[in-house]
Amino acid sequence: MAEDVGFFDLTAQIMIDPASTATFYMNAREPMTVAGIDVAAAVFTRYEPGSKVQVRVADGQVVEKGAVLLVVSGPAQALLTAERTALNIVQRLSGIATETAKYVSAIAHTKARLLDTRKTTPGLRMLEKHAAACGGALNHRLGLDNGVMLKDNHIAVCGSIANAVRIAKAKVPALTKIEVECDRLDQVREALEAGADVLMLDNMSVADMKTAVELVRGRAQLEASGGIRLDTIRAIAETGVDFISTSRPLQSAPAVDIGLDDKL
Repeated sequence: MAEDVGFFDLTAQIMIDPASTATFYMNAREPMTVAGIDVAAAVFTRYEPGSKVQVRVADGQVVEKGAVLLVVSGPAQALLTAERTALNIVQRLSGIATETAKYVSAIAHTKARLLDTRKTTPGLRMLEKHAAACGGALNHRLGLDNGVMLKDNHIAVCGSIANAVRIAKAKVPALTKIEVECDRLDQVREALEAGADVLMLDNMSVADMKTAVELVRGRAQLEASGGIRLDTIRAIAETGVDFISTSRPLQSAPAVDIGLDDKL
């Protein structure tokens, strides 16, 4: 709100009688998976505590074009001032949820679960990860303090996968998993022998992923990652991996079309 309003809403101050009241309907203008509707509602009540908001849908709910997401009533000046911020949030988050749901649907026939990533918009991580969860994904690390992931640069500094895992095992908190990024099958073998809990198969071919599944035989969990697209995720899931992580729904999902209208 501070970003959008500045010192005051010049248009609303000039055009709207302070005593005027209004009722507006937040309408879906296309099919979508909803996310952020409670945050959007809170925008109105935070800016104008006298606003009355009736939320008509729940986050994670799939709605059709024309669905009423919420109804807000109160001082017209305040509602019009808060309109854009509320819409920006719910359009952005529902866009992520809607795109995420497409990926989840593409692998629903397999055991693989979709994971999000840390490639989020700065300052909006918790909201965007919530949106991914609304679309059916599981949240990966919320931040760097949520787990140990040994990527290629960590391994390079430590000298080898075996040494990196050894150091991590000696210092990691109890019950915290250790994940190792593997680009090649020999690294899969090394990480498995070192006792890693999760192996990230990074930018591997589908054939190599199948081989990795056969090598591991359930002794560690497998996460496929790197360049995952909607047109490739099905084949990757069918290799037998446990998880597939992708940042595409977070980074490239288009905002859905939602309007705040004075009528249904």
